[in-house]
Amino acid sequence: MAAIVGVHGIGKYRYFQAAGTAEGAAGTMRAKWDRYLHAGLTGGAPYTGQSYITDVAYYAHLLRASTPAALRTDLRKMDTESQLVLTGWMRQLGQAGDFAGERLTGLIHRLAEWLLLRLGPHAKDFAEDFCPEVAAYLASADAAARVRARDAVAATIRRHRPAVVIAHSLGSVVTYEALWAHPDLSVDLLITLGSPLGMRGVIFERLQPLPQQGRGRCPRGVRRWVNIADKDDIAAIPGALKGSFDGVALDEKVNIDWADFHTVRNYLACGAVNEHVEPFLKV
Repeated sequence: MAAIVGVHGIGKYRYFQAAGTAEGAAGTMRAKWDRYLHAGLTGGAPYTGQSYITDVAYYAHLLRASTPAALRTDLRKMDTESQLVLTGWMRQLGQAGDFAGERLTGLIHRLAEWLLLRLGPHAKDFAEDFCPEVAAYLASADAAARVRARDAVAATIRRHRPAVVIAHSLGSVVTYEALWAHPDLSVDLLITLGSPLGMRGVIFERLQPLPQQGRGRCPRGVRRWVNIADKDDIAAIPGALKGSFDGVALDEKVNIDWADFHTVRNYLACGAVNEHVEPFLKV
């Protein structure tokens, strides 16, 4: 079986808190990814310890200079950079424009209410993870958190030399930049799940390397790039990446769960990755 490396998404600092080390956090996550992928590959057959994922590249502990007891912060109490991520994100959802002229504080209150009323508490909790972590990673082109996170992902890929990398959520951004920053790395297949790479005004224009003439490019070391997004995933905006990136071989839209639209559990278990990873499981 060829090596498969996963790269986690937002809200995963709790694994570091529980395990005490990045290695322990990665091990816990790898065991979960094995179960999730098993469900997808087998149609939900009982899991009996099968191993599919070689390792999970863990970086959540690197997104902040300190290690606070909790990372999630109420939307209305987030720092300005995180609130600006929220307003840029909401514009992609077609919401912030409804509140034009509001001061930032008032706008954040109204956006928090909109998320809670329209999409439920899960979406609000998601935003409280998404915005600070995106803001921390994209603080500047050479932000310490950004360099540390992408180097950690690159180190895991270099250690295992996987044929397949499956990158979820913010992890797709970190992986994209890691592969560009470390041109010695190559993978046969990159699968991005629920990726915000194409999110205008929030992420796309701040990528390294910078997009040229309004388009990003597939990292040179990637032989095939497949992007998968749930139709209701509010982080994957736009869900299709071909319109923003050269070299995306396939954009696939799935329908996993309107209320739980972004978890790697649902993405791996829905079967969307099966046809892409199965050839590598037989090697």
